[in-house]
Order: sequence, then C-alpha cells, then structure tokens
Amino acid sequence: MRIGIIGCGAIGTDVAVYADTMNEIEKIYLFDIDKKAEEKLVKKIHKGKCKYVKDFLDDVDVVFKAASQKAVNECAEIVLAAGKDLILMSVGSLFDDKFRGRLEDIAKKKHCKIYVPSGAVCGIDGILSACIDKIDEVTLVTTKSPKSLGKDFDRRTVVFRGSARDAVKEFPQNINVAASLSLAGVGFDETRVEIVADPVATRNSHKILAHGGFGRLRAEIENMPNPNNPKSSYMASLSAIATLKRITNPIQIGA
Repeated sequence: MRIGIIGCGAIGTDVAVYADTMNEIEKIYLFDIDKKAEEKLVKKIHKGKCKYVKDFLDDVDVVFKAASQKAVNECAEIVLAAGKDLILMSVGSLFDDKFRGRLEDIAKKKHCKIYVPSGAVCGIDGILSACIDKIDEVTLVTTKSPKSLGKDFDRRTVVFRGSARDAVKEFPQNINVAASLSLAGVGFDETRVEIVADPVATRNSHKILAHGGFGRLRAEIENMPNPNNPKSSYMASLSAIATLKRITNPIQIGA
C-alpha cells in the first residue's frame, strides 16, 4: 500500500513515523503548505518523499488528511474524485451538510471510502450500534485547560453549551470529537456538547453520556495532550494509526 499524508504537524508526524514501520506500507508521500514542517518530517522516515498532492494522487491507495478544516474543503473532493480512499481527521468540516453530501456522492460514484477515526474519545462503537434502534439523547462533555482552548481563566468555567454543530463552528481546532460522535449517532443538531475550561486540568477529558432503547452508555477518557500540540490529544494520533492498521488488516474489529 502507498499512502499520501496531507499535513505534517503533530498528528501527521505520528502517523508517518508509525506507517514507516509497517510492512504493508511501501511508500509515504508528504505534503504541507509549511515546507519546513514537510522537510523536517521526511528526514525522520525512510519511505517518505515530499510531493504536491496532485503529483502523488495517481501513485497512492489512500490519503490521510491531518490538516485544517479549510484544507479539507480544498482537497477532499479532489482526492475522492481520483478514486482514492480518504482518512479524515478534521471531521468538523463535515458539519456542512451540503459539503458532506457532495463527498458521499463522489465516494459512491468512485467506489472509495471516507474513514473517520474515533479520535480522542471512546464509546463510538457503542453509539454506532445503539443508533440501529433509537437513541433518545447523546451528550458530550469535554474538559481542557484554558490554554488549549485559547482562553484565560483562573477558575473552572463552562465556555460553551449547545449543539455539536455550533460547537464545531466555534471551536474548529478543539472539538472534532463532537463531529465524530454526531456522525456515529443522532446528528449535529441533536448531539449536545458542553465544553469546560479548567485551569487545573492536566489532561484533555471527554465524557459521552447516552440513553435509548439499548439502555444507558457512559464512556469517559482522560487523554494526555499530544507533546507536540497541546490542543490535540495523543489518543487522536493513536486512533488515526489504528484506522490505518484496520485498512490493512483482514480481520475487522468493532461496530
């Protein structure tokens, strides 16, 4: 398998370094608008090569996008139109129903897949299963340090309370987990989100609460921040790597 990676930041680096150790991965193409980040990463791996997206598309099987929501809007349709599978980390970009619909239509036409890693949360598999029947309510409570949210508080403060759609709009770099949860369950407008800034928080925590015909679900995780980007949880990188491994694995686990 050959993979293209768009975005050479913290998550893109974690994925590239791990992919470099996988026997199933033959080549790794890298692209970032920040050429210094691109060049820094290519020196860390053996199978890597820097190329523009349009130049490596014909030579890859899957594209991993660890870039911003803006980059998703610019490149996702091009990747899918080329018939390539897409692993998408900036899931918040999919809150736009029309944009998401276009991506789905292209993927169906080109017989390719859009993979959405579960990211920094646990319990997504339970939500996927539960929504086959009926989920009455889903709530996500996210707690991070004020710094990682771009805020400055000296006491625990609820900085957002509302729908997942609005949360993704207001905190595009911090709450991709709300988008993943919404897509797995009851949608962007029905999924409730609470974001808390806590100055004593040393870990990013996410708690999912849901109930419905299946019973009740409570899933909570306390993540270590990614050492290279405190706005992102290290679990997000691990989830991305797990998704890549799942694509190459003949045994598929989970809902």
